[in-house]
Amino acid sequence: MSGLKITLPAPCAFILSRLHENGFEAYAVGGCVRDSLLHKTPHDWDITTAAKPEKIIELFSDIPVLEIGLKHGTVTLLIDHEPYEVTTFRVDGNYTDGRHPDSVAFTTDIRDDLARRDLTINAMAYSPATGIIDPFGGQEDLKNEI
Repeated sequence: MSGLKITLPAPCAFILSRLHENGFEAYAVGGCVRDSLLHKTPHDWDITTAAKPEKIIELFSDIPVLEIGLKHGTVTLLIDHEPYEVTTFRVDGNYTDGRHPDSVAFTTDIRDDLARRDLTINAMAYSPATGIIDPFGGQEDLKNEI
């Protein structure tokens, strides 16, 4: 599965391209990568990047931006009335409520960000420039239906 190319929706490709053009790593991440590898249509496209939230807001000042998740490093871009969450690579602190981290620390390494995710099959990232990044064996787990 590792040689597969994922067809990104135009808004997602636009976001990744703009971030890359401005010197930031950026990837589609999580369930959209998993679903694409399973030949299913993803319901949403999340993006992770080395750019910090303030920089994301600056780079996308020409489109509507929601700052709802800013505390956790997430900026939501509205493109054609569809939300695209763009989150800075991060490492999560404790989860007192079991759902949201009490704190986050930004990182510059995609692998650190992927390590915090719940399952190997959700800890994969993709960009046209790099292909699939799968440091925890998510593709193998998909193949083995784990």
